[in-house]
Amino acid sequence: MATDAPPPEGGSPTGPVQPTTEAFVAMQASPDFADLRRSHRSFAFPLTIAFVTWYLLYVLLCNYAGGFMATKVVGNINMALVLGLAQFATTFLIAWLYSRHAATKLDPKADAIKSRMEADV
Repeated sequence: MATDAPPPEGGSPTGPVQPTTEAFVAMQASPDFADLRRSHRSFAFPLTIAFVTWYLLYVLLCNYAGGFMATKVVGNINMALVLGLAQFATTFLIAWLYSRHAATKLDPKADAIKSRMEADV
């Protein structure tokens, strides 16, 4: 619900003081930020490529290797079902690995950068 009241006047801002644009640009050019970006990319890019490759392999096998995918593993469970369920398993595994990587490697570096930027304000 909008009001017609003007914003409050006075010397104190209503929210926390934010770093300037120049401070953000300087931090982006810093070695610490480059290290954070490198840590993220060195984990995310290889896993993304691996998962997309694994997914495309599954799709190609479904389209062009019907005999292989129809191979019975146990009872009525065939390779297509096993590999399809493995897609879900690898998705959750990658999410868990990324969460662990972020908590141990990325978050401490990001927190240090954030603290430094807040201290400079």
